[in-house]
Amino acid sequence: MPGARWPQLLAVWLLTFCPLVQAGISVVDDSGSTVRLAQPAKRIVSLAPHLTETLFAAGAGERIVGTVDYSEYPVAASKIARVGGYSRIDLERVAALRPDLIIAWQSGNAAAHLDRLRALAIPIYLSQPNRLTDVAGEIERLGVLAGSSAVADRAAESFRQRLAGLQKRYGSLPPVRTFYQIWKQPLMTVGRRQIISDVIKLCGGDNVFGKLETMAASVTVEAVIAANPEVIVASGMDEARPEWLDDWNRWTSILAVARGNLFFIPPDLIQRHTPRLLEGAERLCQHLESARGRRPAK
Repeated sequence: MPGARWPQLLAVWLLTFCPLVQAGISVVDDSGSTVRLAQPAKRIVSLAPHLTETLFAAGAGERIVGTVDYSEYPVAASKIARVGGYSRIDLERVAALRPDLIIAWQSGNAAAHLDRLRALAIPIYLSQPNRLTDVAGEIERLGVLAGSSAVADRAAESFRQRLAGLQKRYGSLPPVRTFYQIWKQPLMTVGRRQIISDVIKLCGGDNVFGKLETMAASVTVEAVIAANPEVIVASGMDEARPEWLDDWNRWTSILAVARGNLFFIPPDLIQRHTPRLLEGAERLCQHLESARGRRPAK
């Protein structure tokens, strides 16, 4: 009977054309939106240096066809085509690269730019990890989107284990009132929702401006003096200690100055939401431990 062969023919069709009937992949990004792809992304554009670095950590580096200025880690990232800076994206250049996925920075990329890219029907994953634990989850999600979960899952697990070790070592130590300085003019710090506040907390620190809701906030010298931090930490622009960190030495009433607790951490290790953030965390924890050691004996 002709109908008797239908189950066999259907089975052959499913085996032959299974890619056409796959459900595809999907993840929920940091904005709460679901990003759906028919298959793992093969041509990714990354719109922030830290996103490029995290994609490499997730095993997706070879799939990045475009990124922005200052995407220089790992070394292979420096060879990727540029599409401008994170705040001044060349939209035509992005479109010319024919990406099947864009990884964007929710608080860093202009919403208008992202809206124009969405109009081209390019899937966009919005990233905004505000807690250290979020970094591991992001590595895993990027691995799903790029089809590199085997690498990404190992990297995420390594991150979690290292983070747990730091929490165990430093989390219950006596608190240290800490002021983190992003920049001198204007004088800027981090608020409660910025991931650096989470790093300070990890190390047993207390962000003196941790009640501010804004991620990056302008403050006054008078406000810092009134907060009287025991530690002042700054990062500056590159690997060199910023000269303006030592400008605090004129304010001898600040406990951090009186005890010599002015510390520097390279910005790439603490201002980027990447696995290397734990390197910056280790340095900060060590600085806070030094400050504890300089407290007068009771």
